[in-house]
Amino acid sequence: MSRIDDLIAAHCPHGVTVRTLGDVGKLLRGNGLQKKDLRDEGVGAIHYGQIFTTYGTTTTTTKSFVEPVLAARLRRAQPGDLVIATTSENDEDVCKAVAWLGDEEIAVSGDAFIYAHDLDPQYVSYFFQTEAFRAQKRRFISGTKVKRVSGADLARIKIPVPPLAIQREIASILDKMESLKAELEAELELRSRQHSYFRDVLLTFGNDIAWSTLGGISAKVSSGGTPPTGRADYYGGGIPWLRTQEVDYGVVTSTGKSITELGLANSSAKWVPTNTVVVAMYGATAAKVAITGIPLTTNQACCNLEIDPNQADYRYVFHWISHEYERLKALGEGSQSNLNAQKVKSYPIPVPPLEEQRRIAALLDRFDALVNDLSIGLPAEIEARRKQYEYYRDKLLTFEEAA
Repeated sequence: MSRIDDLIAAHCPHGVTVRTLGDVGKLLRGNGLQKKDLRDEGVGAIHYGQIFTTYGTTTTTTKSFVEPVLAARLRRAQPGDLVIATTSENDEDVCKAVAWLGDEEIAVSGDAFIYAHDLDPQYVSYFFQTEAFRAQKRRFISGTKVKRVSGADLARIKIPVPPLAIQREIASILDKMESLKAELEAELELRSRQHSYFRDVLLTFGNDIAWSTLGGISAKVSSGGTPPTGRADYYGGGIPWLRTQEVDYGVVTSTGKSITELGLANSSAKWVPTNTVVVAMYGATAAKVAITGIPLTTNQACCNLEIDPNQADYRYVFHWISHEYERLKALGEGSQSNLNAQKVKSYPIPVPPLEEQRRIAALLDRFDALVNDLSIGLPAEIEARRKQYEYYRDKLLTFEEAA
């Protein structure tokens, strides 16, 4: 930071000029490019949807290409321009930007702006990630299902414009921090693949292993219920109430909503004990699994397996269902692959001796912690790096405005 402070003191002793994006650049909407036009070779192209899924702060290559004849009819970004997604399904992603740093011009789809400007492209792209930018952007978002920001409104957003040397120094610092974070994420991805490999090995058995069903190794199987939502006196009490969207391969120690004793009495919700294995049956999390770390109640979309400790280890059952996610989900029906309790209860499970189950569960618990636990190891370091990066990014891109 001292290098930046010295540059600001030398070049901006009275503060940094703040201007609008429209003052320092020009926004031009892309046109005509559709997904069906994308090819594996030709002229580089960015479709707006790829900005969310494929690109980071900058890129020197494109994932997709278009035929040269089509590219000639499309609007194109020049090296140094930003490509900005103008629509999204949520407020966070709308106006996500990537700086094009390749050597050639590239085609850009509609629902994206090309931003040609006189600033350092990496500096501008980093600015688009800051809370200062997001706070201004929120005022201009329109739409309900599809969120949009118009070019006229985007041009009104203010950006600090220090001298080019300071812009480049800031971009260089953030590049290094982003690179360190990317290295950690790559290492975590490698460990995740190792985890999947060893889980497959540990949960593959020979012909001498006995098999049962999830219902067969359970002392009790139940689902829950939802108190009538129009009754405020049924909600906000001291009873944890688990919904399917919270079932996501972890140990549940708290819930987003709670119900009252009155709500419990006037619904099908019922208490399930600690160490119950919960399988989501409906919605986006169908076939995902969790373990209750506290006694709680659930809604009707949860299948609650109270494992018989004389037959199976609940952590082993959790890891088996996690391993079988794709197969179990494939049994569902409808657009969201909804399951029912009977399909969950009848799903097969190998049942080695309890001692072996516990050994397998202990090994997989350790692997799982290394890959997913935000309190230890690489996940903790990545989370710390992410917070550090966001803090310094916002700090580096916040200036005292010139009078």
